[in-house]
Amino acid sequence: MPKDIERRPIYKQLADQLAEAITSGEFPPGAMLPSETRLVEQYAASRLTIRAAIAELRNMGLVESQHGRGSFVRQQTAEPAVTISRTVRRTGRRFETDELHPTEAPTVTRAHLTGPVAALLDRDEGAALCVDRLLSDPSTGVRSAHRTVIPMDVAEKVPELAESPDAEPAEIYAALTAAGHTLTFTETVTARAPFPDERGTLAVSEGAPVLITRRVTADAETSRPLICEELRVSAAHAQLAFQVTPEKIPAKRRA
Repeated sequence: MPKDIERRPIYKQLADQLAEAITSGEFPPGAMLPSETRLVEQYAASRLTIRAAIAELRNMGLVESQHGRGSFVRQQTAEPAVTISRTVRRTGRRFETDELHPTEAPTVTRAHLTGPVAALLDRDEGAALCVDRLLSDPSTGVRSAHRTVIPMDVAEKVPELAESPDAEPAEIYAALTAAGHTLTFTETVTARAPFPDERGTLAVSEGAPVLITRRVTADAETSRPLICEELRVSAAHAQLAFQVTPEKIPAKRRA
């Protein structure tokens, strides 16, 4: 046996054996694993080792433990039904994005900048125009919530945004470009447990988190953030795809 395998802790070796039993169907989804006492007898291991092995299975996402009942095999989710491309394409002053289709008319509200969006826009306070859309993939029905946040100081300098803040993102990029901005885009992705209203609106599966991606469009010359877009979607139903373009490495200055 290879030395690297021999050095694996006993609890991880035990977790691997139990994981194989789960994936082979010996313990189907919803089945309860044998009790600690039975596992101690079956594998001639200490109770601490058994508990560490079960904890490893939880980390692997294979089981969940219920206080006072035991550990149960989790239902394994299939691959996400849809891949959402986050690529921005440009031809001249025309931009294109692969957004999902709107299911209803967008709503426009005026709000104060707070939380992560305020931090990403580098504005501690101030008002903004918020445009909310509910989107859907026509082939799978997967829904997502999209919000565009336009700070008022940006809208005041770009009349098209003040007049039509509910324009499509690609049209907003074109308006910012026409106003003299050279655009650059940065995205951050995080996840959290869904809020109660999101469970129904986004059809979030039980136990699935909500993926949140925030795209900041900034002026490339000044690095000043201009707008922020937030997209929320169930992680069980969708995955995000990004086109990665290597940045040029600055030439070293000569001494």
